[in-house]
Amino acid sequence: MAASGPSSPISEKQAFDLNLQHGHKDLVQAIAFNTYGDRCATGSVDGKIRVFNRHKDGTWRLCDTWTAHGGEVLELQWLPATIYPNLVASLGIEGWFRLWAEDPSAAPGRRFCAGRSVGGRPAFDTRSTRAPYRSFSMKHNEETRHTYLALLATDGRLTVYENDQPENLSEYTSIDEFSICSKPNRGEEVSFKVRFDPNPEPCYAALRAGVGADSLGIVVAGMDTVKVYRSRDIVTASYGVAQTQKEFYLAAEIHGHRGLVRDVAWAPGNIRGYDMIATACQDGYARVFRVDTPFSDDDGKSWSAGHLLKSRGHASSARGSPTKDEAAAKHPHPSTLSASLAKSGSAGDRQWSGQPGQVHHTHREISRLDSHRTPVWRVGFDDDGQIFGSTGDDGRLLFYRQTPDGVWAKSSELVMVKARMATP
Repeated sequence: MAASGPSSPISEKQAFDLNLQHGHKDLVQAIAFNTYGDRCATGSVDGKIRVFNRHKDGTWRLCDTWTAHGGEVLELQWLPATIYPNLVASLGIEGWFRLWAEDPSAAPGRRFCAGRSVGGRPAFDTRSTRAPYRSFSMKHNEETRHTYLALLATDGRLTVYENDQPENLSEYTSIDEFSICSKPNRGEEVSFKVRFDPNPEPCYAALRAGVGADSLGIVVAGMDTVKVYRSRDIVTASYGVAQTQKEFYLAAEIHGHRGLVRDVAWAPGNIRGYDMIATACQDGYARVFRVDTPFSDDDGKSWSAGHLLKSRGHASSARGSPTKDEAAAKHPHPSTLSASLAKSGSAGDRQWSGQPGQVHHTHREISRLDSHRTPVWRVGFDDDGQIFGSTGDDGRLLFYRQTPDGVWAKSSELVMVKARMATP
């Protein structure tokens, strides 16, 4: 029988080295899971992205690794698995946004980074010539098969792109661009975040209030301000042809932050009839806000699907204006230049002014959490919007759940423990 005792320091060091060989050589700045939770992408300060797959035995194995950016990877996001091929989006510190497509027929280690044999070009990339991008968000509509991309730059400019053909990865058209805040002073520390509403469509209370079923929702953080934007359909004329476009307006502005807002999150699960938005602030608080859309019982509408899902295009048609489908049939592919010229107020800050299609939103803070007692860096909800998590300078990952009165309360926490390795 072999003698029992402590393991050899040499074997411990070999196991530790083996672990390092399968990980990043520098700090990991971004991480993202796919729709099913069986694929994980990580981005490092050294500009590399690694993709891991979870196998049937529960182990995670490296699928691919490549140099995606010249500097640190700021953000990562998987697109829905219903889009073929699998896509990973990334944003680097140098301001490049890039989209990486997987080649399922390639051998492990060469699956992503399409065209690697000719220089490793991504499937799609873009950058701003005015100011570098610092945050992005993507959303895919399964019914219309449209993909939307929002990019937020350090000068406060938000640009929204649209792609109506997911299989054509290189055709993204700018549909709106505007400023969400004033440009920071030179040398000032900046913080910008943008996130799409992850729900398939607005909540039923918003539909009753008049928000279109295909309206897009975006929450943005610019320095110490947080704003919620909604899109509305407007009919414009380009070269004498009427067409329908999306234009964003300011639906709500959230005040009360006493420092830079480091992160924002929009909760899934708006079946509750209202939306929830969380923020991570440098002042040490993670805040949760409830966003409502008041409506009048005397508006002549009911809760029937016919009233809730009635698009504004039908109302416009009743007034003599063409619907979105009619305008698209007349002019299916408007040029980007003509669309920009036709859009009204594209350089404004999109303040709510009661124009047709604009619906007023209200908000209130329902929880202010100071469990970290240090600056909070990241916040996020689970896929059902039932669990809320935050992490800060203290190195702890805290989880919260809603109590019966609607307030969020701490439920559990995870703490990273650094192991000391023995050396021979």
